[in-house]
Amino acid sequence: MAKAPTTGIDETQLRVREPKETSAGLPGITHAIGMALDQMGPVRSAQTLLRVNQTDGFDCPGCAWPEKKERHAAEFCENGAKAVAEEATRRRIPPTFFVEHSVADLRRKDDYWLGQQGRLAHPMILDAGGTHYRPVSWDDAFGVIVEELNACEPDEAIFYTSGRTSNEAAFLYQLMVRGYGTNNLPDCSNMCHESSGSALGETIGIGKGSVSLADVERASLLIIAGQNPGTNHPRMLSSLERAKRNGAIIVAVNPLPEAGLLGFHNPQTALGLTKGIELADDFLQIRLGGDQALFQALGKLLLEAEAAGLATAGRDSVLDHDFLRTSVRGFEEYAAHVGALEWAEVETATGLARAQIDGLARRLLDSPATVVCWAMGLTQHRHSVAMLRDIVNVLLLQGNIGRPGAGVCPVRGHSNVQGDRTMGIFERMPATFHDALDREFDFASPREPGTDTVAAIEAMRDDHAKVFMAMGGNFIRATPDSIVTEAAMSRMRLTVQVSTKLNRSHTVTGRRALILPALGRTDRDTQTGGDQRLTVEDSMGMVHASRGRLGPPSRHVLSEVSIICRLAQRLFAATTGETGAARSPLATGEHRSGVDGEATGPVGGAAPDAWRPDSAATPSTGGSARPHAPRVDWAALEGDYRLIRRHIEAVVPGFTEYEARIDEPGGFALPHPPRDSRTFSTPSGRAEMTANRLDYPRVPPGRLILQTIRSHDQFNTTIYGKDDRYRGVHGGRRVVFVHTDDLAAAGVSDGDLVDLISEFEGVERRAEAFRAVAYPTARGCAAAYFPETNVLVPLGSFAETSRTPTSKSVIIRIERAGRRAGQLETGSTG
Repeated sequence: MAKAPTTGIDETQLRVREPKETSAGLPGITHAIGMALDQMGPVRSAQTLLRVNQTDGFDCPGCAWPEKKERHAAEFCENGAKAVAEEATRRRIPPTFFVEHSVADLRRKDDYWLGQQGRLAHPMILDAGGTHYRPVSWDDAFGVIVEELNACEPDEAIFYTSGRTSNEAAFLYQLMVRGYGTNNLPDCSNMCHESSGSALGETIGIGKGSVSLADVERASLLIIAGQNPGTNHPRMLSSLERAKRNGAIIVAVNPLPEAGLLGFHNPQTALGLTKGIELADDFLQIRLGGDQALFQALGKLLLEAEAAGLATAGRDSVLDHDFLRTSVRGFEEYAAHVGALEWAEVETATGLARAQIDGLARRLLDSPATVVCWAMGLTQHRHSVAMLRDIVNVLLLQGNIGRPGAGVCPVRGHSNVQGDRTMGIFERMPATFHDALDREFDFASPREPGTDTVAAIEAMRDDHAKVFMAMGGNFIRATPDSIVTEAAMSRMRLTVQVSTKLNRSHTVTGRRALILPALGRTDRDTQTGGDQRLTVEDSMGMVHASRGRLGPPSRHVLSEVSIICRLAQRLFAATTGETGAARSPLATGEHRSGVDGEATGPVGGAAPDAWRPDSAATPSTGGSARPHAPRVDWAALEGDYRLIRRHIEAVVPGFTEYEARIDEPGGFALPHPPRDSRTFSTPSGRAEMTANRLDYPRVPPGRLILQTIRSHDQFNTTIYGKDDRYRGVHGGRRVVFVHTDDLAAAGVSDGDLVDLISEFEGVERRAEAFRAVAYPTARGCAAAYFPETNVLVPLGSFAETSRTPTSKSVIIRIERAGRRAGQLETGSTG
């Protein structure tokens, strides 16, 4: 097992070769096992990887793609193995690490280096005016948080959540926050699939996808738009392979040719390793942001085919007239709107030829059951919500909602991001949720909408916020407009990061800062009631259990549930001025942890240095009583997560017999009226067809549309390695992919060093020193990795309705950086 790297990524070592045309296979196995062995060693790798996504194991901390009830012995993909290796690593960050590295030193490190250092092993504090983090007891850490929260108004505190948080922790977190008195609950959904939830909620009455895994595999036509499953959701490729072998047609709609959709070598089968399968029957290389024009054109063509007397396969007409008559509202307005669509504008918006769009329309006519899948390529534009409404329109025309093998499939990116929203992590939960929460806990939750992610950054920037707390994630690197966001964060009185590993958000702090180490999915969570299990919700609304088995990184690491429960006890207790029995050595700072941060004694949620109501320790600082706080036995909930699930069952619809149903292999499906019964919880009681103004990015001469993307050695903001072998990039990340003709028009050659300058409302933002890579992307489009290019995404540019940052439609120009980078190495990779 290798030690943590001592250096980060050296961009001078960057090499670019020919991109791949197939994905996974033996190279995927080799790469995944190599990373696992490096981080975990052979025994730990075998023990851990064979429990990933198993019914008696733990849910992968990576993507939210669901599992079948019948599991393969190795139920993980390459990127899942990387995610597990990162979390289950044997590397540790003890308190001595922070003696060696000041905050200023850590801020100079890159994301790869920070993430590779290992698991956080002890709570740490950065004092006002301090240069280094120092160890702190859990007791004192909670005291600092309570002190700062009591010194501000509830709406001056912001409580962020990442998608990794379990259902149980998310439910308690929102309860604590609402008990404190605010709905300031921004989360990572605000930056990715908020547009999906907005569009689907308006049109079909529920902001979730309407398909099951079985629907995907039995679909006749699958349209994969704005998504790269080979890198972002690799286990989806196995489902697409099954659909393909069942006779499905797959159409890829994307500005970039993605290896995962072109060819797939299934590493779990002998045939996959030797031969593989071509997945996409058609590849429509659309311009960024042109998908709304494409789907409006498809709707127009379907209506024209109906008028011409043609029919969808399996029935005597193109349209599902019975469904449209009984279950849909707005058809006439929609038909008139798309009937007036101008083809010249469609071709400008999409960059596609009329024949290509006609071909996809014929595919729709030939399909009795169609699924449309999408990801952030469609959700991060100004007009994303309207774009997704138009996808729903096309599906409704042929009755492809609530039919086997048909429906909408937004592919969520993080393993419980959908579950967090179900549990109430949202700044604008409906009144029915608040009513149920108030009944269950005998209090009055605040009803005024809170801040989403964009509004939270604005509040910090404008001195309307004082405390920031993050339950997981890497807020600084996930958010837009990096310079603005970092400056805003530095204005906080206190920043709190509940984390498993080090990241940049620990280096950009408020006046005071806390790092609170938490258990991960792979860790055993032992409480007073014994070993606990958690639950998560996947991208298709299936809820299932997850139980880690590894020993925690140290006895100073708490579960997220423990952190929330113990903080809530302090927050809602009348403890100011109290004195009590002697506090433990850990609470008084007399404890000295070992060099490696390990210690003997209780593990998981039973760290002895945290104040508990039944302990001999008394908190050194505390808050005032909150007479309208929720009535909760926080200590009991910490000790037995089954009690949390009983509360969830009482508050959240669909969780009846929660405990018994997670005993079932694969868990249970939450209700989805459009899928289950073709009923729609909209104000009209019908699915809503909408007439949406056509929009797409208008690009001035000499400019390009930039989309931010992941590399293959990356999951969200976590950088696993230095390569993106599918796109031929090795040893570096600061590259920009541009069509050869667009490079020539800008006076730039393949391999030149360039600066990227975004332009928005008269303000320029600059990202320096990127290698220009000639790449077969759509004309007028460019792509580069985030978080390095988040600096280019304006805070004030976001989707209408959903307020999702427009990370897929950034208007940029390219300028030579003033010195020649030299020609990059070209050729094929092995």
